[in-house]
Amino acid sequence: MPNTILIIDDEKKLNDLLSRILSLEGFTILQAYNAKDGLKLLAQEDVLLVLSDVKLPDANGVELVKTIKQTKPYVEVINLTAYGTIADGVKAIQNGAFNYITKGDDNDKIIPLVNQAMDKASMQYRTYKQEKKVAAKNTFDDIIGTSKPVLDAIDLARKVSATDTTVLLLGETGTGKEVFASAIHYASNRKLMPFVAINCSSFSEQLLESELFGYKAGAFTGAVKDKKGLLEEANNGTVFLDEIGEMPPDLQAKLLRVLENKTFVKLGDTQTTKVNIRIIAATNRDLQHEADSGVFRADLYYRLSVFTITLPSLNERKGDIALLADHYLKEFAAKAGRPIPKMEPGFLNALNDHQWKGNIRELKNVMERAVILTDDTLNINLLPAGFKQEDNNTALDMASIEKAHIKKILAYTQGNKTEAARVLGIGLTTLYRKLEEYHIN
Repeated sequence: MPNTILIIDDEKKLNDLLSRILSLEGFTILQAYNAKDGLKLLAQEDVLLVLSDVKLPDANGVELVKTIKQTKPYVEVINLTAYGTIADGVKAIQNGAFNYITKGDDNDKIIPLVNQAMDKASMQYRTYKQEKKVAAKNTFDDIIGTSKPVLDAIDLARKVSATDTTVLLLGETGTGKEVFASAIHYASNRKLMPFVAINCSSFSEQLLESELFGYKAGAFTGAVKDKKGLLEEANNGTVFLDEIGEMPPDLQAKLLRVLENKTFVKLGDTQTTKVNIRIIAATNRDLQHEADSGVFRADLYYRLSVFTITLPSLNERKGDIALLADHYLKEFAAKAGRPIPKMEPGFLNALNDHQWKGNIRELKNVMERAVILTDDTLNINLLPAGFKQEDNNTALDMASIEKAHIKKILAYTQGNKTEAARVLGIGLTTLYRKLEEYHIN
């Protein structure tokens, strides 16, 4: 973890004094005497804290805070000034400064203030690094599928990701809407800022309002202190609103204001809060029909549906089932710490023939269950009851079940075929014929 502080001040004596003081506290110090050189060092080094004079030869230190935050959002900034004003102090904090102090008068505050700022910056730095790792794992290349419907959806999502346009993702439950929303965010210029997801159907109206917009202390019983909502927590990032069709009408009106003005009012507050966020919404409902019929606010629908992407159901992309099944097979085998089992043809045929009402989510659950139950091979007998009812009528699947049963009995008798035939209730000759037919060694 870096512990580097950058001091930007054209008063060399003060710059050197602060450098010596902070060096004795164990910090690594970088010095610059103007904004240009300071920003150059900031780009080259792992800096966590900047101490910047307000009056620099080539910039206003208060405005410099914005540039620093845009360059490295996890870095904290303390403004130093010889002649402090309330207006400058307020502006500095609004721009994202950690604090604004007067030179000389506040010398005794420097060390504790620096330690506080470094603690906050260190936490933000860890989050930033984690976000970078997450970003690397949430790309469009990680979306599995080669069928035309999914490739068309990916192409649209790639194109809109480079913009700040609001996106509405449509599709059945379990089609991967959050995966697409995440990929759009991490391919955008907001990728190093927060991606916050919330399911609108998981909360009551009051709880959803407080989660999204936050509240002031005393807004309701139990609100003992101010709370930031998810919209504020995601500032400069992306908010994913899943199941947007479930949002109550009153909250739809508040969300519309966010989309139009980037502002909202917290519960119990009289002041507006401003945010810079991108919104991606998703629903499995026919939102246009609900807007036309008055069930959903039409004005909000048209703001949300500036760019609409419809994700195909798994039944519309049957060609991707084998790829998805193989991916989850490897994932769950690795999680269980066991070798990757093989999929028998009958097992894969059953997956292809199934009507996937739960889409990819259902397939994932089926594969996890099968990996838990298997020893070394996935056969149709490991599928849930619904699959057996649908597919056991086929000769191939009956053969798969019979083959699996014979293999289990042979394992039980430790390869003794005479004993296996007895347990199976068939003649030894019949067993040998079955072994040859099913290519069982």
